[in-house]
Amino acid sequence: IGRSILAEPYDIRGLGKDMRRLKPPLRTITFIGMMFNSSNADLKHFFRATKSLTSFLYVARRLATHMKELLLYRRGIHVTSGNALAARLAQSALDLGIPILTSTPALRVLMEQERAVGVLAGGEGGERRITARQGVVLAAGGFPHDVRRIAQAYPHVRRGHAHLSPTPEGNTGDGVNMAEAVGAAVDIRLKDAAAWMPVSKVEFSDGQTGVFPHLLDRYKPGVIGVLKNGQRFTNESNSYHDVGAAMIHACEGMGETAMWLVCDKTTLGKYGLGYVKPSPMPIGRFLRNGYLVEGRTLAELASKAGIDAAGLEATVQAYNRGAVRGEDPAYGRGSTAFNRYLADPEHRPNPCVAPVQNGPFYAVKLVMGDLGTFDGVRTSVVGEVLRRDGTPIEGLYAVGNDRASIMGGNYPGAGITHGPNMTFGYVTANHIADQAQHRREAA
Repeated sequence: IGRSILAEPYDIRGLGKDMRRLKPPLRTITFIGMMFNSSNADLKHFFRATKSLTSFLYVARRLATHMKELLLYRRGIHVTSGNALAARLAQSALDLGIPILTSTPALRVLMEQERAVGVLAGGEGGERRITARQGVVLAAGGFPHDVRRIAQAYPHVRRGHAHLSPTPEGNTGDGVNMAEAVGAAVDIRLKDAAAWMPVSKVEFSDGQTGVFPHLLDRYKPGVIGVLKNGQRFTNESNSYHDVGAAMIHACEGMGETAMWLVCDKTTLGKYGLGYVKPSPMPIGRFLRNGYLVEGRTLAELASKAGIDAAGLEATVQAYNRGAVRGEDPAYGRGSTAFNRYLADPEHRPNPCVAPVQNGPFYAVKLVMGDLGTFDGVRTSVVGEVLRRDGTPIEGLYAVGNDRASIMGGNYPGAGITHGPNMTFGYVTANHIADQAQHRREAA
């Protein structure tokens, strides 16, 4: 949309023997480990595989290729999105002879005469010093899994409500904590502390659990989101961050920060819901483990899901009055290009709006999650870590989600973490190189 940039698909065989070190994609957003095109262009074929010969053949080829990859490499080798971005950056580093040390956590920043000169790192071989002549750059992914810090920063967690993050488990705030330990200021003045993402908890057939980020289903016609009182509270087709912020606000005073996505049989079969795939994929496992709730009537669905029945029935009745004409007078779904981008372009007149009317009815419970933190280390324009008095800590830099977001805790659109991270990583690297050049010339 607009100026958003997508990662080119990448064949990880370009990493050679190092491809086995690449973390696999988030399990909940793959299909048997297969990733989808970053632009979602091939998703339309999966949705239409039973309705179009072209789509059926496309899906058959994709599945055959993926199964071959699993047999040969034990994972999919054609990656997209974040996996493609990480892999291609890793290849560039390796091509330049830069080693990538995995399972080697940085423990603290080493300081000499008030200058950062390296880090103390751990690992299987014990602790060791890694020195840096030009500077230390912190880029450890922010603090979405730092239990102590999110308990202070996230309003719903302060209330004692659930939070599940699909971000890498290793993003536990190490960079922010190391910077703070040597006198850095941490910016907690931002509008929101993180990029909010409504998520659901998935139980896999092998007994493991995962977190499903609701990126697509909220946009589809015939899907609405309600609170425990059965009422809608926002435009479900807004960005995940805006829906999340509205959810946090709407659930103040309630026992939990949660919403339910509700749809009917027709919509479930056509688009799926959350981790539940569309027809002809079976839904029995999800009904048995409670991920998907089913009711012959809205009242029965509400009773099983713990939603106020009268509130849900009144909400659906009011929504359907406009939905039969493709309208949503309450919240204006489908009124923006952003709303329509991930909806169903073949559904008329409004790609985001359809009635909820053909039972049985279904619901999936969502709680709050995030895609990364906005709060972080305060820095200068070029990434120098700043003390509380505003002076830079010589030789210490922060980029990525360790650095406080330049967006001030807002989320204007997709890529609002990756875009600045790439940009200011480049700016910071150039600054460090320039400083090194100046020192050489002055010597």
